[in-house]
Amino acid sequence: MRRKVGHGRKSTRLQEDFPRPNLLEPFHRMSVKDPRILSIKTPEDMLEILNSRGRPLSSFRIGQTIDVWNKMRKDQSYILSEAPGTNFRADFRPYATPGEILAAGAFEGKYLNDCLLEFPAEWFLNAIALGRLSPGGANLHVNQFDILSRLPLTQWQKNGWVPPVRGARRGKNAKGRDILSDPHRNPDERGWFQWYCRYWMGRRLPELDEVQIGRWKAFTRHAGAIRANCSAGDLSCRPRQRQALLQWAWNPYV
Repeated sequence: MRRKVGHGRKSTRLQEDFPRPNLLEPFHRMSVKDPRILSIKTPEDMLEILNSRGRPLSSFRIGQTIDVWNKMRKDQSYILSEAPGTNFRADFRPYATPGEILAAGAFEGKYLNDCLLEFPAEWFLNAIALGRLSPGGANLHVNQFDILSRLPLTQWQKNGWVPPVRGARRGKNAKGRDILSDPHRNPDERGWFQWYCRYWMGRRLPELDEVQIGRWKAFTRHAGAIRANCSAGDLSCRPRQRQALLQWAWNPYV
C-alpha cells in the first residue's frame, strides 16, 4: 500500500551549501533565469541547480515580483499579494500543499521540473529524496497509485482548459473556459496545478481564481464516485480517480 500524504513521509534537510538569503534585506524581485533549466534530464541536474540557486520557502515574501523563466514561458512575472500558504478564499480548502502532492507522487514525475526556481526548493528536494520526480521522461510508477492520470497538454488546449500554443486561433468557449483559454486572462498554460502552485504562493488573480476554485469544487464528484463504488479502505478500487483527486488537492483515500 502506498503511503498517504502527510503520513510517514521522509523529510529532506537542505544541504550545507544551500544558498541562505539574508533575511534582513528585502527581495523585491526574484529572478529565476538559469540556462541549465532548459537541459534538465535527471534529478541530479535538478539538485545541482537547487543547491546553487534554489530558495527556501522562508525567503518568499508579500510584495515580491516573481519572474517566470522556463521552457514554455520567458516573458512573464507576477506579484505575491499574500504570504505563501495563507489567506485562501474561505471556500477553498485543499487537502494537500503543492509540495506534498509532488512528494506523494503525481503527474508521472514530469510536471514543473523546469520551474524549480520559481517555487520553494523544499518542494523539489523532498520529491527527489522520495524518488517521485522523473525529469527525463514521464514515469507512471512514481505516481502514488501507479497509474497514468492525465490527458496530454494538447488535449487540454483543444478542450479550452488552458491557452492554445502561441499563434493558434482560439475557438469560442463557454464562460469559464473562455477565461481559461485566453492567454491574456490565464497565464497558467500548464493547467490547474500550476494555478494552484501560484495561488498557494500568494498570487491573486480574482477572475481566474474564481474559475479555478469552481473547477476544484466540481472535482469532488470523483470522491463521490469512489464512495459509491468502492469498499472502505480498498485503495485498489478506482486508482485513476484517486490519482486525479490527489493531483487536484482532494483526499484520494476516501
